[in-house]
Amino acid sequence: MRREKAVPRCDAASRWGDLRGCAPTDIGQKCRLNYLSIPYLCTLLADVAAHLGHIEDGLQALAEAYTLVEQHDERWWEAEIHRLRGVLLQRQTIPQPEDAEVWLQRALDVARRQEAKSLELRAAMSLARLWQQQGKRQEAYDLLTPIYGWFTEGFDTADLQDAKILLDELA
Repeated sequence: MRREKAVPRCDAASRWGDLRGCAPTDIGQKCRLNYLSIPYLCTLLADVAAHLGHIEDGLQALAEAYTLVEQHDERWWEAEIHRLRGVLLQRQTIPQPEDAEVWLQRALDVARRQEAKSLELRAAMSLARLWQQQGKRQEAYDLLTPIYGWFTEGFDTADLQDAKILLDELA
């Protein structure tokens, strides 16, 4: 009988302190990433921060990402930066649903302008969830239905599965 070697597990909460002091641009330089990758890295850090309850750290990472987007005029991930800002604003100790809605709408507008359907779907789902919480179920359903209906494949992906679940909840 063969014994499996134990794989050490990373406790994200305990490792957050290691990442917290590092600016994403510093991490990007250490990993030899080009400036195009750093906004994406910032959104990953923001997402991890949000899951760990470090909302302000996440918002700071997103601010850095947007600064880089503006400096280099590379906007391929801009919609996701705006979407995550909206999501994090909802998770603050004192939620800011009005500001969150502005950022989510901005994410939706950017994704539509870029014809980035996957990012449009993500932005629409986040905005629909906010509207669902506010009792605007029909508006949420009307927003999400045509975007979901645009897709003809990829229904096994997490985003499309989540969209289907949300649409079922809203129906």
